[in-house]
Amino acid sequence: MRKALLRKTKAMSCLLPNQSSLLFKPAITPTISSHHFLPKPSIFSLLTPLSARPQPQPLGLRNWNSRTQFRCLGMSSGKEVESISYLSQLEAAEIDENLMGPLGFSVDQLMELAGLSVACAIAEVFKPSEYKRVLAICGPGNNGGDGLVAARHLYHFGYKPSICYPKRTPKPLYSGLMTQLESLSVPFLSAEDLPLDLSDNFDIIIDAIFGFSFHGTPRPPFDALIQRLVSCQNYHHTGLKSTVVVSVDIPSGWHVEEGDVTGEGIKPDLLVSLTAPKLCAKKFGGHHFVGGRFVPPAILEKYKLHLPPYPGTSMCVRIGKLPQVDISSLRENYISPALLEEEVEADPFDQFRKWFNDAIAAGLKEPNAMALSTSAKDAKPSSRMVLLKGVDTNGFVWFTNYESRKGKELSENPHAALLFYWDGLNRTVRVEGPVEKVSDAESEQYFHSRPRGSQIGAIVSKQSSIVPGRQYIQEEYNELEAIHSDGRLIPKPKYWGGYRLKPVAFEFWQGQTSRLHDRLLYSPAEVDGKRGWKIDRLAP
Repeated sequence: MRKALLRKTKAMSCLLPNQSSLLFKPAITPTISSHHFLPKPSIFSLLTPLSARPQPQPLGLRNWNSRTQFRCLGMSSGKEVESISYLSQLEAAEIDENLMGPLGFSVDQLMELAGLSVACAIAEVFKPSEYKRVLAICGPGNNGGDGLVAARHLYHFGYKPSICYPKRTPKPLYSGLMTQLESLSVPFLSAEDLPLDLSDNFDIIIDAIFGFSFHGTPRPPFDALIQRLVSCQNYHHTGLKSTVVVSVDIPSGWHVEEGDVTGEGIKPDLLVSLTAPKLCAKKFGGHHFVGGRFVPPAILEKYKLHLPPYPGTSMCVRIGKLPQVDISSLRENYISPALLEEEVEADPFDQFRKWFNDAIAAGLKEPNAMALSTSAKDAKPSSRMVLLKGVDTNGFVWFTNYESRKGKELSENPHAALLFYWDGLNRTVRVEGPVEKVSDAESEQYFHSRPRGSQIGAIVSKQSSIVPGRQYIQEEYNELEAIHSDGRLIPKPKYWGGYRLKPVAFEFWQGQTSRLHDRLLYSPAEVDGKRGWKIDRLAP
């Protein structure tokens, strides 16, 4: 097996003084499982009168074999980081042999998963709105193949990748990867065609040159390319964003176990370790992700590996502490279609329906979540998140405890403001107006449409009051759950019900570049003797 693996890396002989010192580089990242996500309701279900809505039915999730979205989520805790395993070069090679031997993985399968893992990690840290132009510098081995795959996925994630692939591997696997990129019109650049200062043309550079199998001193043209990566990492004295470098598994030129021995090598902003971090990663202090969720129990047990848990269906997981961030430098440069007066709906309720449906179609989580701001007679405002449960031309409806802080404030000052924030679409909607309680019949209807657990929770929680601890609430819940275990109708408490905000103003906000955001304000006005709405543009 070792000889067979060494033959696979023959293409790297042009780089090293001694080919016999090569070990096969792992191109390994997680296999994936997924969930069949349930379709989200249309906005029109929110417009249906409560009395006409069907009762909710219990729904389940089942696994399927395709994936609708890949994300790198979560961060391992401090204790988990301390216990994470770091591999030596020999251990990494042996694990690869086992994966592609008795465990049945193929090179192209692992390479595909590796590249996807790298692309997901990049998308998690460096958004395409700020870091769109990507250069993948690919070596002749499997590490270079990982870079080619990552570039393809980044293209589909909304980035603009380019490829520098000086020593192409003449094998069908790599030819296929190049053909896939060429079909997307991804440009291939020679080392000679690259600009002298890479930071002038690229926001992200993927270092996919050498993997953990590398020994010796880099040879042309990779020695010069590595030096250019080092030089482009110097931050501008003006404080402007600099080009970031992402290394695949091992920063090229580093010793696999001892790291950047000379102190003059690449210092990547992001490192994506494959399977498990290598020993050199202990000396890395930037964004660090691990991809390799597919590792079977037999490998974990044999090598006593401790790997971080992957949340949900994530392709990779962040390890270590987050790098220190200058809060003042956090910003997004929004890129959105223009929001023009002549293109929006004349009625703000229709415009809201349109945008709400867009949020649902985009798969945004809880698109009906909204910030509700209220104040009492003292004019001291308070805000909290609630869920929109109905909207029609009469207003926006939500349900809550009338004796909560918001309920008491609304009893003193029956006016409020709502704010919807749809991050994935760069949109917000503000709605302001007087507030009134909905009818008791409407509250009763909605209360009994909720899951029984939520009904019991609403009774148990004396919202906004001080309680001795969580255990106290849980015991109260358990007692009430036992009382209502017979399945009979649970009475709605008198202190629980709905509110309706009747809008007197809408503002639709669309994020744009350079803070030149679109803001359209709808205000009541008479149109041809009838009540209508006028539209004014506000300065951003």
